[in-house]
Amino acid sequence: MSDHPAAEITVDLVRRLVAEQHPAWAALPVTPVPRSGWDNRTFRLGDELLVRLPSAAGYAGAVAKEQRWLPVLAPHLPLPIPAPVALGAPGQGYPWPWSVYRWLPGRSADEAPPADLTRFAVDLAGFLTALRAAPGPGPEPGQHNWWRGGPVAHYADQTHHALDVLAGDVDVAATTEVWDAAVASTWHGPDGWLHGDVAPGNLLVDAGILSAVIDFGTSGWGDPACDLVIAWTVLDGPSRDAFRAGVDADAGTWARARGWALWKALITLDWERHDAVAVADARRVLRAVLADHGSHA
Repeated sequence: MSDHPAAEITVDLVRRLVAEQHPAWAALPVTPVPRSGWDNRTFRLGDELLVRLPSAAGYAGAVAKEQRWLPVLAPHLPLPIPAPVALGAPGQGYPWPWSVYRWLPGRSADEAPPADLTRFAVDLAGFLTALRAAPGPGPEPGQHNWWRGGPVAHYADQTHHALDVLAGDVDVAATTEVWDAAVASTWHGPDGWLHGDVAPGNLLVDAGILSAVIDFGTSGWGDPACDLVIAWTVLDGPSRDAFRAGVDADAGTWARARGWALWKALITLDWERHDAVAVADARRVLRAVLADHGSHA
C-alpha cells in the first residue's frame, strides 16, 4: 500500500464520507481541528463527535485496534479516553478505514500547560498504573505500534548511527553510557498495557488539570518503560520525582525509559537538524536525560 493518501483529506472529503456511510450525521457541520496531529487528520463533527482519518497506510492499522480495545479499557481507567461510536470504510477516493469518536473537552497540555505540574505528574502516573493493570492481553509489540513495549535495543542501529553523526556535537561517552544501561536492563514482566505515545499533544487539560488521554494508535502490551519518557520531555525536579514514585519504576525500568528518551532525542538531532525548534527541544531532553542518569549513577 502507498505511504500517502490517495485523496487529500479535506473537509469536503469528510462530509462526503459521513453522508455516504453515516447519513444520520450528514447535516452536522464539519470543522478541522487546529492541531490535527501527524498520524491522523481530525475534524469536529457537530458539537459532540469527531472524525479521525489515518494520514498514511502505516497508521491505518490503529483504527481496528482502537475500535476493539478502547471500550474494553475505558471502564478501568480514572480518566476519559476516546470512545468510538462508529467505524468508517474506505470510500470517496480515501483508501483506509476511519473512526467517529465522542468529542472530549479540554486542550492539549502543550497548548494549555497544567496549573500544577506535580499534580499533573501524579494524576498521569495514576492513569498509567491503571492502564497497565487493565484487562488484556493486548497486541504484542510490532510494526503496528513501532515496537513500543519491546526492547529499546530494537533501535540500536538508529541510535549508534546518530551518535556517529553527532560526534563532537554531543557527549558521546556519557550518552553511550546511558544507552548501554538501557539496553543492559531486561524487562521480566508482568506485561501490561502501554499507551506508547505519552506526549503533551495526547494529554488534555481542562481547568488546569489532566482531564483525558487520547490517541491510542501506538498502544500495545509489554514493557511499560516507553510510557515514562515524559519524565524528561515535560517533567523535572519535584514533578519527575512524584511521577517516578507514582508509577513505582524500579532502577531498570527507569534506565530503559531513559533509553527511549535518549533514542528519540538523538534521531531528532540527526533527522531534523534544519528544524531549529525540534533541535532545541531535543537538546533540552538530552541534557535532562544525561543529568538524571548522572544523579542516579
